[in-house]
Amino acid sequence: MEEQYKISDPQVLKAVSHPLRVRLLGLLRTDGPATASELGRKVGESSGSTSYHLRELFKYGFIEEDPERRDGRERRWRARHNYTSWDAAEMSASAEGREAMRIMHLRQAEMVGRLMEEFDAAEWSREWVDAAGMSDHVLSLSPAALREFNEKAEELLRDLAARYAGDPEARQVDVWYGAVPLSKQEEEQ
Repeated sequence: MEEQYKISDPQVLKAVSHPLRVRLLGLLRTDGPATASELGRKVGESSGSTSYHLRELFKYGFIEEDPERRDGRERRWRARHNYTSWDAAEMSASAEGREAMRIMHLRQAEMVGRLMEEFDAAEWSREWVDAAGMSDHVLSLSPAALREFNEKAEELLRDLAARYAGDPEARQVDVWYGAVPLSKQEEEQ
């Protein structure tokens, strides 16, 4: 699997930002290859609906057929990349790009909300409960400082994943971080 899929076309970003497509791609990335029927059961959709959206993800290069695990009756799909990225400055150069980014950011926020809703502390050890969670900070930062934060966070995550690879206590963890400047009105309140 390739590390990332860097998108430069707003149409491609818009295609993946459909709510069901985002979920299907996420499931293929975290859970591995699956058929339309298997994914349909996980997301509560018909196999016809998931099949259509999987074909769209295939059309735009997000997924591929899994040659290693063929199912005689149904195609088995897998993600082609670990994550999707785009150049925000390049994408925001057009109204279509800005709209595609806005929609994608909203989908990401919805996913965070869904994951936090599904997290049940009663199902996890105290160690996991103490380590998990989320927080927010309002700081005064320059664009350079925010860029540095993003770069260091990425570097730290890669380092930690490498150092703890193979640890028997390791589990898949969904890590999010985001930062946007507050509007002038929000700063004044």
